[in-house]
Amino acid sequence: MKVAVVGIGLIGGSLMVDLRKRGFADKIIGVDSNLHHQNIAMLCGLVDEIETLENAIEKSDLIVLSTPVSTNCKMLPGILDKITGTSKTVTDMGSTKGSIAEASKNHPGRGRYVAVHPMAGTEYSGPLAAIGKLFDYKNAIICDKELSDADALERVEKMLEVLNMRKVYMNSRDHDVHVAYISHISHITSFSLALSVLEKEHEEENILALAGGGFESTVRLAKSNGETWAPIFLENSEYILEVMGTYIEKMNSFRKMISEKDINGLKALMEEANKIRKILN
Repeated sequence: MKVAVVGIGLIGGSLMVDLRKRGFADKIIGVDSNLHHQNIAMLCGLVDEIETLENAIEKSDLIVLSTPVSTNCKMLPGILDKITGTSKTVTDMGSTKGSIAEASKNHPGRGRYVAVHPMAGTEYSGPLAAIGKLFDYKNAIICDKELSDADALERVEKMLEVLNMRKVYMNSRDHDVHVAYISHISHITSFSLALSVLEKEHEEENILALAGGGFESTVRLAKSNGETWAPIFLENSEYILEVMGTYIEKMNSFRKMISEKDINGLKALMEEANKIRKILN
């Protein structure tokens, strides 16, 4: 199996580590526009070679898109042009699926594409952030599987099994609604909290002295790369704006109870929120 990974960052690099170590890939070809990332990938042994996108497609059985979601959308139709009528497969690791589904839906080679979102990651980015076992026992969302050719779907499912991922199937719209509520709002909340603290706490020592576990865990995602997350927020803007409206409504409920010194109202809100334990326990 020859695998091309387009985008050598946290996700692409971590894929390379385990697909090689676990024997899925006989050869890994890296594609990245960043020369620094190319050099690191070669020096760290993440890839066997660096190629242009066109040459990587020609040499590979499986092409994995691990660039920002907006770039994945732009690249996919051109890749499908090149692999239609072949046994080659292309998949993506993007966090949104609506736009890329739209970009590919009428393409004659749509069956060669399998839409995947691995629910895995860290707040770090770039090839130096790549780690083994990143995907172990995490969920992999496969979208619109009925639009993929059986052999293409089987190839990608096999890759996910090698990565020890649990497969979950959804349509693209449902996926984007759910990740807006579960994943994307968490990042926006973290960015917002970091900005609020930085605006009010000008003394770095104060932040360090008072930062406890709760603050650190909540603000951890604010370290995430804007190059990755800004396109995600724009691609999924319809559903993110919806969830932000709900979130602001809940924040205003807390604000009202605190301003009115309504301790019973506050307890009631928190008791309602405590029900999340039943889901996350």
